[in-house]
Formats: sequence, C-alpha cells, structure tokens
Amino acid sequence: MSQVALALMWHQHQPYYPDDATGENPMPWVRLHAVKDYLGMALHLEEVPEFRCTINLVPSLLQQLEAYVDGATDRHLSVSRMPVDGLERDDLYYLLDNFFMAFEDAMIRPHARYHELYMMRSSWCLSGEQARTRFRPRDLRDLQVWSNLAWFHPLLFEKDAELAAFRDRGRDYSEEDKHWLLDRQRELIGQVVPLHRKLAERGQVELTTTPYYHPILPLLLDKKLAREAMPDVPLPAYREGYPEDAEVHVRRAVESHERRFGAPPKGMWPSEGSVCQALIPLLARHGIEWIATDEEILGCSTGGLVGRDGRGHVRRPDLLYRGWNVREGDSQLGIVFRDHSMSDQVGFHYQRSPGPAAAGDFLAKLHAIGDACQGNASTVVPVVLDGENCWEYFPDGGVSFLRSLYHAAVRDPRIKPVTVGEHLREHPPGDTLHRLFAGSWISHNFAIWVGHSEDNAGWDALHETRSFLVREQESGRHDATQLARAWEEIYIAEGSDWFWWYGDDHSCAQDALFDHLFRKHLRNVYAFLGCDPPGSLFTPISRAGSPRPVNDQPRSFLNVKIDGRATYFEWIDGVRYVCGNDRGTMTLVTKGLMHVVWFGFDAERLLVRVDTEGGPAWERLAEIDRLRIGFVDPSEREVVIVQPSMERPVGYLNHAGRPSINGTTVAAASGVIFEMAVPFDRLELKPGDPIRFYVELLKGESSLDRAPREGVFELTTPSPDFERILWQV
Repeated sequence: MSQVALALMWHQHQPYYPDDATGENPMPWVRLHAVKDYLGMALHLEEVPEFRCTINLVPSLLQQLEAYVDGATDRHLSVSRMPVDGLERDDLYYLLDNFFMAFEDAMIRPHARYHELYMMRSSWCLSGEQARTRFRPRDLRDLQVWSNLAWFHPLLFEKDAELAAFRDRGRDYSEEDKHWLLDRQRELIGQVVPLHRKLAERGQVELTTTPYYHPILPLLLDKKLAREAMPDVPLPAYREGYPEDAEVHVRRAVESHERRFGAPPKGMWPSEGSVCQALIPLLARHGIEWIATDEEILGCSTGGLVGRDGRGHVRRPDLLYRGWNVREGDSQLGIVFRDHSMSDQVGFHYQRSPGPAAAGDFLAKLHAIGDACQGNASTVVPVVLDGENCWEYFPDGGVSFLRSLYHAAVRDPRIKPVTVGEHLREHPPGDTLHRLFAGSWISHNFAIWVGHSEDNAGWDALHETRSFLVREQESGRHDATQLARAWEEIYIAEGSDWFWWYGDDHSCAQDALFDHLFRKHLRNVYAFLGCDPPGSLFTPISRAGSPRPVNDQPRSFLNVKIDGRATYFEWIDGVRYVCGNDRGTMTLVTKGLMHVVWFGFDAERLLVRVDTEGGPAWERLAEIDRLRIGFVDPSEREVVIVQPSMERPVGYLNHAGRPSINGTTVAAASGVIFEMAVPFDRLELKPGDPIRFYVELLKGESSLDRAPREGVFELTTPSPDFERILWQV
C-alpha cells in the first residue's frame, strides 16, 4: 500500500497598511482577518492535534497584529466606535459606503439582519449620501456591529456561549453592546501569536517566515533577472538591485521570528514564491535551511522535464513530489515545489462543494499521486496557498472542509500529514538542481511586479527616492533616528503589494488608495528628513478607474442554431468571457474545464455557449455529470443539462429545486462547443427584467468549474425593438 506525505502550508499575509508618519490606517483587513482566519485556522489545528502542517507568517503582518493589541486603530474601527448620534457627515458616508465589504453570498446573506441592512443600502445603485435617509440610528448601530461580527470565525461562536448569544440576538444593539464586541475583538487578536507559538512548541506546526515587508527578493537583487522568463520585458530606468536591502529584509525577518516565537525559523516562503540562484547564499547566511516555490519553477529548472500535459496531468510525478537541493558555492538549501493544481482546488473550487465531499476529493487526489509515485517513501505533496482570503467564499468559512480534511487525513493509513522541515530531515534530498530558475509562483515569471509601464514607474519613483536618501545620509546632516525612520519607509515601499495592483494584472475598488499609500511612503522619506518631496510623488501612477464589470453587453440579437458547431458569425455579437482569475487578491494558476463562455439572446431566448479547455466539448464534458445555469434573477431558477457531452443532451428547467416544466423547452447540443437556449417566457422574464446567472460544471456533489468564478453575469431582458434602441443610443 503506497503512502504519501501531505505537506500543507498556509501563507498568512497582508500589506503593511499603516502610515507611520501620521498614525493613520485606511484599511481594516489585518484586524478583520485576525479574528476570522489567523485565529480560526489555528483553532482548527488545535482541534486535531495529530494533524501536522506548516504556517508561514509574514513579519510585517505580525507587527500590525501586535499594534492592534497595543491600541492601534484604523478608519473602519474608528467609525465603528463612534456613537451613531455623533457621526459627522463624512463618517456617515464612509460607514454606508464601506461597511458591507464582505462577500455577499457567504458573509452577508446568511445573517438576516446584516442582509436586511445590505438590501436597505442598495449598494449597487446608490451612493452613501443618497442612502442616508433610509437608515435610522438603530440601523446604523447594527451595521457597525455586523460589519465586524460577520468576520468572527465560526469556531469562536462554538467555543464562547456569550459571543454566540450576542450574535443570535441579531439586532437592536446598544452602544455598550457594540463596544463590548470591539473590545472582545481586540482580546482575540491578542491570542493569535500565543496560540501559534503553542502549536509550534508542541511540534504540531512548523512556523516559517518571509522577508520582512514581503518584497520580491530577486527583483531587489537585480531587476534584470526578470528577463530570464521574459526576455523582451521592458524594465525600469534603473535595472540594478539593492542587495543590501534584501539582506535587511531577511535578517529582520529572522530576528522578528525568533523574538516572537522563541526560536529562529528554519524554513521560508519567499514572497510570492519568488526565487533565483543568487538568493541561496543570502538565505543560508541567516540560518534558513529550506524554501518552497511553485512546480513551474522546477519545470524551468529541469529544462521542461517536469510539467503537465494538456489535460493537466503531471509528467514525471516522481520528480515533482520529492525534496531537492539547490546550491550556490558553499551554500545549500532544501527546496520543495507546490502542486499548484491541488492548491488551486482549495483556493478556488472547493468553496462550491459540500465540505466532506471536497475533503474526500482532495484525499482521493493524494491517493492517486501516491500510486503514480509507486509507493516511494520520500513522496511528498506540498500544497501551499493563501490561508486567509479563500475562506470568505466558503458558505461556512471553510469549517466543514477543514474539519473533514484534518480528521480524515489523520485516520487515513495512506496519508501522513507532515511539516516541510520534518519531511526533509527524515528524507534528505539526494539530488541537486543545476540552477534555480528565476521566477515566482505565478506563471514562473515576475510579470505582476515589473514590466508594465505603471510597475516600472513605481520602481523608478522608488529608486529616485532611495537615491535621495543615500545622498542625505552621506551628507551627515541628519541624526540616526531620522535616517532610520526614512529607511523604514523605503523598506515598506519595496513590498510586493503595491506593485500587485499596478498594471493590468489585478484591479480592485482600492487601486487608487494603494497607489496613494505607495507614494505616501515615498513622500514620508522626504518629510522625515525635513525636505519637500518632488511634485511627481503627488501625481497618481495608477491609471485604473473603477473596476470593470464582469461582462460587457450584447450588441445585437444573435441568430444561433443550437447544433454544437463552432460557427463564428453566429456568436460575433454576443458577450465573450474568457475564464480566468476573477479575484484580485488571489491568482488562479490552473485552468478549468471551461475556456470561454459566450452568451446573449435573440428576441425570444437566452443563449449560452461554452468552449472547453484542451479539447472539444463532447470530449471534455464527459468528465462531468451535469452543466448548470444558476439564476440569481429570476430567483430560485436553474437550467440543468444532464450528460452534457452527448450530442443532444437533455435539459431541465427547475424552479425552487423542482422541475417547473418539461425538458423540451431547453434546447442543448454538444459538439466542438456546447450550446444551450431557453425561452424568456419559460423563465417568466419580461422586457427590462434583469438576468443574473452563472455557469457551473458538476460531478456528483462537487463543483469542478464555474464562470464567473466570483459574482454573476448580468444582462437585461431585451424588448422586441432592442436593436433599434441600441443603434439610436
């Protein structure tokens, strides 16, 4: 019987939000994630002491957590504490515009009062100023409470009857109630570091670190390393690096870890899994013994020997699922490479499946890997992913999935949960990579952080400011305290998070705010030295406006014959949606079964087309049981296509979970593509009615793919004169 080691590694990280010059903090995410994810993930492990894993904690995150324990605040928290009868106009508008920052389906709708307030706010069409008259003082106070309470981890309510009773009251909270909750929130934040230290000291968890402010180390060492994966990438004007800064980030990370947890770290997740050959001596000098990155780095480091075929199956699994050595001169590190498909299943797909079913699927995949590696005792499957953001999208915060996974894994004789460090000690790697390819966990390159004109402008502004600081330091005009504060701002600005939001890779409603914070840190360098910053640091770098909607709108009626043939001109005026990453804070590396979804309408029918990834629809859709069109509007309706790989699959229109009419009203066909049509009148839609839907692929109880991955497609039911009206606009 083959056994496989599961090396699960959770990466906990947030940008460094505070402005240390003014004491202001515009973002609540460290505080909210603390009571939801950092504490909750540790509590899950405390429940199953036999389960072992690795947790990576970024030092600048820990610094922010400790600041909250010591009384630090943020704008959201300050407005939360304000008495509702004392809210100034700007504070009121801020409350109404920012206190629904949570995923509606999983974090707002399940709480009746919070959802009631959400519907009152009508945030999709009204500004805070327009909505203010709808809210009475008790509504505003309940909103202050629920915008915090919804972020408490479900396990906390199981463990604390008083907190559960507070939640169950649901409404009409007093000012005293509100402050009790916020004080309790701060107490819980104070438990995060001690609980992690407890888990580490009893040997259940290995705690690892990341360079202090989460910089992309290879770009700090030499920006020209970006050209190893992207030979033609445009680079900033200054293309060299700052190796002395990289040294500071690593040294301070190790010191921070030892101070907080009583021992220096042995392992490191380099920021964004970003590695290169030159960082090996740097990390080894500071006592780091092993690192982790993505499987594509191994593929590139072995000349393509390791990779995946068109169906996503691993070539040479015996080489991927094992530890390696990397060496530079006399310095050596152990290294493991994450299975990015397994990691993406947790981060993006399992949220749509029942927890036990998702856990069962995860374990079955581990069994298959063990079989593929023929029972080799050194087989290890590293699964490394964000340990915070994905749980917002699970209906129960991921509780049923993690509970099922942890309990089942420790009972399964074919699976051995391990920490990365212990596995490498028990099975020392025997082979050394000739050279470690320079890249990150995202597409084995650094495209997220350098190359786009906005990224490069950010690097140029950083270099100009850093050069100013070096000149001022050499002048001897400033004392050590001033210089230390100025250098701190440089190190903060070197963090990867600012560059994540520059360019066209990711976008969110806070793009302009992240841009402002980056330039503010650079301006602080001048301010701390008593100098005026250049005007360029007051000019936005980011050109992004509001985030684009999920989809465009049809330009004309479509003339589609439902036959499964890829007839280009039939769909030319429809909406084309390329399936990919829809979540700004996370990136999906693996491809799903759906490649492109098209949709639109004729005068009488809603039309949907699916182009599959890696082959024709009739072949690829054989991997699923049914294709589902789920409707948010009209509510409680769905179209279910059974065995969608058949040439003429059967489609059913359901209402509230029951067939509403016979299947002949849904037309469907599979061939090179999948096509489907359903009449508007059968959906009880009239011209002008909204249509909000998604497309989902299911096998058993598991959701294998969804488009869009977050949110829904939005259309309006057309009138007969839709085309004439459109041309007149």
